[in-house]
Parts: sequence; C-alpha cells; structure tokens
Amino acid sequence: MKSPLLSLPGAVPAEGRDEGVAAHYGDLFREQRALADGNGFVDLSHRGVVTVTGDDRLSWLHLLLTQHVSDLAPHQATEALILSANGHIEHAMYLVDDGTTVWMHVEPDTQADLIAYLESMKFFYRVEVADRTPDIAVVHLPAGSIVEAPDGVTVRETPQGRDLFLPREDLEAFAAAHGPAAGILAYEALRVEGHRPRVGFETDHRTIPHELGWIGTAVHLQKGCYRGQETVARVHNLGKPPRRLVFLHLDGSEVHLPGHGTPVRLAADGQEGRQLGFITTSARHHELGPIALALVKRNVAVDAELIAGDTAAAQETVVEP
Repeated sequence: MKSPLLSLPGAVPAEGRDEGVAAHYGDLFREQRALADGNGFVDLSHRGVVTVTGDDRLSWLHLLLTQHVSDLAPHQATEALILSANGHIEHAMYLVDDGTTVWMHVEPDTQADLIAYLESMKFFYRVEVADRTPDIAVVHLPAGSIVEAPDGVTVRETPQGRDLFLPREDLEAFAAAHGPAAGILAYEALRVEGHRPRVGFETDHRTIPHELGWIGTAVHLQKGCYRGQETVARVHNLGKPPRRLVFLHLDGSEVHLPGHGTPVRLAADGQEGRQLGFITTSARHHELGPIALALVKRNVAVDAELIAGDTAAAQETVVEP
C-alpha cells in the first residue's frame, strides 16, 4: 500500500520489504538525529494492522501466542510471537488492548497469513478478527516526543516511543501538523542500534526465539501451552540455541554496506574461510557510523574479529553464547 506521504518534498521511496513508504526525505542523518532527540515521526503505514474483538479475545490469544496476555491491562503494550510446531518464528506482533479491542501491527504483507491462521483457530471462542490495514495506518512517535495523539486514536507506548493506529485518511493532515517526517532508514538505524530483531530480517526459516533475545520480551516462560512451546522449554532448560544475535561495528572506510545475507567469517581466515553466519540488517548511524546485526554460530568467540563479505567487523554481544 503506497503512502500518500511519498509526495512530501525530498521523499525517496524505500525498496524491498519496506516498499510503500519513504526510505528518507533527503537527509538520513538529520532525520536520525531528530528521532533521537524526540522530534518528528516515522510513517509506518505499510505495516499490516489486525484487530481482535470479542469477550474471549485475550483468553483466546493467550492460547496461541508466546506472550502472557490473558490478564493484559488496557493500554499496556506488549509483543508476542507465533511459532511453528517446531518452535520456529512465523510472526511477530506488536500489540495493545484498548479495553474492547486488541490492536496489533505486523510485518508488511503478512497480515493475510496471520489472519488465516487465527481464523483457523477460532473454534467456539467469541472473537472476531479483522484486517484493518486498508483504513488504519501506523505512525511512530519517538521517545521524548511531546506530540499528543489525536482523540480516539489507539496508542501503543513503549520505551522506544509510541505507535499510533491512525485513520489512514488523517495521515496527510497529521504529517502537516507534526513533521518533520523521518524515513524508514532512520528508524531502522535506531532499531539496529537498539539490538531489536525484526521478522524477515533477523529470522530465517529455522530461527527460534532464543537466538534473537526474544525470551522475556516476546516469550513468557511461565505460561500455558502454545504451539512450539516444547522447543522453547527444551532449549531454555536443557541446552543452548545453535546461533546467537550479535551487533557489529563495521569498517567505516568501505563505501558500500554489506547487505542482508552477506556471509560472516573470521577475519583471520579471510574470505575463503568457513562461513559462521550472515548479516541480517546493516545501517548507517548518525553517531556510530556503519553498523549491523548478524546471526552467527553460538560457539564463535565473543572477542573474535570478523569480516562481513570483505568488510572488517568488530562484534558486541547481544545474546550470550
């Protein structure tokens, strides 16, 4: 779904998974600094929006999600995953309940698959699932923003800022009143800095929550049964995940950033060495320079010097080996 804010001055369209919103509006670092200072907003209107209503909505979702939501208080933000039977991550949902409705936003173009799964699990529960993407746009206000949410708009507040579930028809008026707009590249750079994983970037077909540090934030270890729980419990109690997320400081002298999927190896072994992992997201940060997240084998030493493609990389631990 193409955002009307692509008509703003300087807007450069994003590509790939974030197609439909602006990559930036002409000055990536200025936009990052504005967000870091609590100014401006980010257009996330390409993300899918799903609602669940009905008396059983929280107890029903509690049976399906990795998060404890049966007693979720109104306006308390949380995040949750849906796993496969083998414990692999399929969906990540960023949700809040407003007292009558659970609102969630998900990765672009994944809402149809999510809704199909939720519909298949309704059985006798008093719930209704709806795709609100056509009429609701997600807008992100950074932490520290003094912008007030419009009346009647559901807000999901976290330490990183507030996500507004804004009527899509109000998006242009909101932008005019509360700019400057920041592009998705600025938002992503701050996400990488914060070590926050994203489905489809930090995940592949076999990723389990432990590898990305999602235990505790999106996975509750003391709740009842849900699909994939056996894998979560087994790895938590008896073993270690096969891979772990790391944060990388990349060589700033390189012109190009290593893209998603770029092999990560030991620097001492060079480009012909054994692949130990891959870049999941890379970004240019207004203070840190080129940075990235990567998924590497658990037994890679935490102080090992790495290379991503032909770019030198120094790692910081995100998930303990």
